Amino acid sequence: MSGTVFKLIELPYGLNELEPYISAKTVDFHYNKHHQTYVNNLNALLADKGWFADNLESIIMQTYKNDEGTAVFNTAAQVWNHNFYWHSISPGDDKKPKAELLKQIERDFGDFTKLRDEFIKMGLAQFGSGWVWLIWDSKDAKLKIVKTSNAEMPMLFHQKALLTSDVWEHSYYLDYQNRRKEYLEKFFDNLANWEFAAHNLSLVR
Repeated sequence: MSGTVFKLIELPYGLNELEPYISAKTVDFHYNKHHQTYVNNLNALLADKGWFADNLESIIMQTYKNDEGTAVFNTAAQVWNHNFYWHSISPGDDKKPKAELLKQIERDFGDFTKLRDEFIKMGLAQFGSGWVWLIWDSKDAKLKIVKTSNAEMPMLFHQKALLTSDVWEHSYYLDYQNRRKEYLEKFFDNLANWEFAAHNLSLVR
């Protein structure tokens, strides 16, 4: 099996297109410094260990809770999480889900406002660094909001990620300091990419 040299994904929008909710300075720092460093470190770790994989998912699943692969897991998972996060954001005007996703939200949460409340509540409940996710739980056949710590993500627990917000401090501190709630509110109300979430749901239903 030939090895893969991972590259930083192309950002789906310009650095300043998320303003005023997330500043160009934050996007630049988050994407070009943090995300790029994860990519660089992953490539270096894989080369050092002589490990090869065809995709991020296989690396993640092979190294999760593997003492020898902890550093590789952390960097690979953070590359995947950030790839997903940037696509979970849209600077467009479509601020609410439609069609089947909206119907499923209403079935599982009661209404869109209750989903919003649960998403923000769960994001605030994540102690320290981590992520808040809208996921599809195939076992229960319903949408749920979950949180994960550090580099963990839903696929580790056999759940399908639909949308995420990064709640590591580097994702919001330059703009919001310690006001994580305000950041989550701005994300949900103005940046959440419901078309992306709907597409992800369509892949598992």
